[in-house]
Amino acid sequence: MVAGTPGLRPRRGEPPIHRLEVPLPHSLPFTVGTFDSIGPMSRAEFPHRHTFHEIVYVSTGSGVHVVDVARWELAPPQVFVVAPGQVHRWDDVQGLEGFVILFTDDFLLHHPVDRHLLRRLSGRPLAPCDGGLLRPITELYDEYRWRADGVESVLRALLHVLVVRMARVADTGAPGPAETLVDQFARLTGQPGGESWSVRECAARMGVTPGYLAEAIKAATGRTPSHLIREARVREAKRLLVSSDLTVRQVADRTGFADPAYFCRFFRRETGLSPGDFRRVGDRAGNGNTP
Repeated sequence: MVAGTPGLRPRRGEPPIHRLEVPLPHSLPFTVGTFDSIGPMSRAEFPHRHTFHEIVYVSTGSGVHVVDVARWELAPPQVFVVAPGQVHRWDDVQGLEGFVILFTDDFLLHHPVDRHLLRRLSGRPLAPCDGGLLRPITELYDEYRWRADGVESVLRALLHVLVVRMARVADTGAPGPAETLVDQFARLTGQPGGESWSVRECAARMGVTPGYLAEAIKAATGRTPSHLIREARVREAKRLLVSSDLTVRQVADRTGFADPAYFCRFFRRETGLSPGDFRRVGDRAGNGNTP
């Protein structure tokens, strides 16, 4: 299995989108290894997206992990979760060691709630991390290498244990029906281009009415779907401004704004900075807080 293989073609000027390549027809949509065994892409220094989930356990090393526009100083041992669609890269890392776990949504079919937990865990690193997380990670690594009978079911079970324990560290409980709907909405608007859809379009894609979607999201978050879409548009604009060479006009177009001037007013209202100012200082000004 080749991890992080450039696959889907991004829109012109945007960060590359990497997929999980499986060389054999019946190989698992899953891999785990050390930074060295996964290969150079596991510590890529250029901005890129994934179509898959990534869990990184950093045991030693220094430098910075940049996820979207947040910069996280490495302070091992710690765990990072990168959700599909997020832009990330490693900056000036030295002596990076640990484990990398990569898998697609399909691998979570037996535990669909884990998708919600992983997305909530992708906001900030988990640290400090004790042996309660390292143990299932090393068991995943050993099981994947041994490939004994029943390997797929064991890997799915161990991954579920890991996600649940990470949620305990982060004090993230299992979601109710409304939160699950919010997670589906977040995944929909979090994919490239999804942030420009209307509430009505999102509801239609999710198979619910706009009214039901609004009630569920309001109950779970205290905010409206329009508010969350606005946040998604700002987040995607920030990603493109700091990780691509697109012009401000092109960023406006990619995030659903036909009028660049209106986009600039919108962006300044939401962030306090113009798109140009954010491009100059936003990445360097990241203080570890996600937008």
